[in-house]
Amino acid sequence: MAIVRMKHLRLIGLTEEQEPLLNDLLRIGCVQVTTPEADPEDPDWAALLSNRGSSDLSQVRGEIGELQTALNALKEFAPAKSGMLTPRPLVTQEELFDDEALRQALESARTVNRAADEVARALAAENRLENQKVSLLPWQELDLPLNQESTEHTELVLGTLPATAELETISAELAEQAPLCQLVEVSRDKEHIYILLLCHKADFPAAQAALRPKAFSAVRFKDMEGTAKECLKETEARLAEEAARKQAAIDVIVGQQEHREQMKLVIDRLTSEVTREEGRERTFATDRTFLMEGWYTEPEEAELLQVLERYTCAWETAEPEQKEYDQVPVKLKNNKLTKPLNMVTEMYSLPRYGSLDPNPLMFPFFVVFYGMMLADMGYGLVMMIISLVVLKKKHPRGNIFQLMGLCGISTFIFGAMTGGFFGDFIPQLLKLIDPTSTFEMPALFTPLNDTLMILIGAMVLGGVQIITGMAINFYKLTKRGQFWDAVMDVGSWWLLFLGVGVGVLTGSWWVAIAGVLALVLTQGRSSPTIIGKLTGGISSLYDITSYFGDVLSYSRLMALMLAGSVIAQVFNTLGAIPGNIVFFIIISLAGNALNLALNILGCFVHDLRLQCLEYFNKFYEDGGIPFRPMAVKTEYVDVVEK
Repeated sequence: MAIVRMKHLRLIGLTEEQEPLLNDLLRIGCVQVTTPEADPEDPDWAALLSNRGSSDLSQVRGEIGELQTALNALKEFAPAKSGMLTPRPLVTQEELFDDEALRQALESARTVNRAADEVARALAAENRLENQKVSLLPWQELDLPLNQESTEHTELVLGTLPATAELETISAELAEQAPLCQLVEVSRDKEHIYILLLCHKADFPAAQAALRPKAFSAVRFKDMEGTAKECLKETEARLAEEAARKQAAIDVIVGQQEHREQMKLVIDRLTSEVTREEGRERTFATDRTFLMEGWYTEPEEAELLQVLERYTCAWETAEPEQKEYDQVPVKLKNNKLTKPLNMVTEMYSLPRYGSLDPNPLMFPFFVVFYGMMLADMGYGLVMMIISLVVLKKKHPRGNIFQLMGLCGISTFIFGAMTGGFFGDFIPQLLKLIDPTSTFEMPALFTPLNDTLMILIGAMVLGGVQIITGMAINFYKLTKRGQFWDAVMDVGSWWLLFLGVGVGVLTGSWWVAIAGVLALVLTQGRSSPTIIGKLTGGISSLYDITSYFGDVLSYSRLMALMLAGSVIAQVFNTLGAIPGNIVFFIIISLAGNALNLALNILGCFVHDLRLQCLEYFNKFYEDGGIPFRPMAVKTEYVDVVEK
């Protein structure tokens, strides 16, 4: 497998044919439009720059927003039942780009959104009326109009005092300072005493001064006429009106739920059209012609040329030059086995165009390391079942469940080697059934009894991966015509490694010494001075510690295998303590489920670390730009050919 070959496209066409051409390019999905390199000092380019391709991007995004808002309203007021693993509907491109479906979906969405706005207004009115109702309730026993504030000689003030206030004491003090005033208690609750202050206008200033220190707060009801009971009755009537208005709007929303799937279909259509409009904005144009540049995938060249031949346009294609590789977008070409690892590569960085696709080179190590760390037949079976169920029920765009299935197979195989099935679940269960049972799962080795052997094996696997990475680098340099660089930069280290092995086995260190000399004499060759060459060569020997550290990093394979096995056995032992089979099964399965959930993520993280830090740094050239063509991209449906 490799990186898909790219070619550069430059095209000049008629403005009147631009939209249908872009639509066809969208459907075949193999062209990424880029902004042409322009010279702003050139008057001819200046004319083009002032006429950048215009688009309906804002309108399309606005329509997507309308549809999403309508779907959210339907989800709230008319939720649809759908299973977590329900497959996405299959549609053709003709169905996806049906203009009548677009018109109907937008019309339905606008109806829903108008009704949703009506619901929001009704809810706001209800909240306001509910607050008004709460404020009126304490005054419902008062047989005075709420808007009655004074007469010719008297002031009437509604107000509150803290519930802890002593009304009799306050009334006595008020009588001393303002004899022509009276406090009347209307009602009280846990927080306030609701009172009516009756006062002659002559004593009103004194009454205010006397009540201010007592935390008296005046209450006023604006725009309310009549008694509190009358206002409450009116408020209840208005609440009923708003409830009816809200329900009528909700009924309108519910009535549009038959268009839910159509709205989703149109969202997918418009999302694809966004990529088209973004491509249009990258073109230059005059009144009659437009200029478009971009990259396309070489395997689809024949299909692309067939499309272009249907239009009045001139185009040229070209292979990218090596100096352009940093700007060439990257698309990985993989088979069913290695494609799931795209998510791993993309989490790190895509490879630079013109370099190697790391997925097939990483696949055996990633899957083997994952299985070695988890190493349990039960866990492997669970992972495989989840993967199969999800892949059968859905059409996922991601590769995570495919990767889970592959790692589940590896986990099962290593579990068979170590005799693990949810830890020691089967021996513990048989012992509960028959206390004299001595059954043990057959195993080639076990994490608890063969820890040192597993540690050595893990580091040997690490050494194999590191040597493989160096071999890939040797091949890459040789392919580029840098054979002697490969010999000096990689071969010298191999000579040293071989010499160390020979020295340990035979006691003869001459080969190792030759490796050291090779490194000292070659690794500083880029320096212009002899002293610099020698210094660079000697300092390169320090990299021995780096290789040693890299190999030690693979001890995490043993550590995670041991940790997962021990945790599983601990839960099984805890479940077996009471001697009850049902209790044992419940505790064991719950504990193993937790252990599996933690280790699925933990093993992925550590496996990813080994690939990115210990393996990729031997050969990988990162910095690739993702290939993002104009293409049909869907979230709610899957597009199929007729």
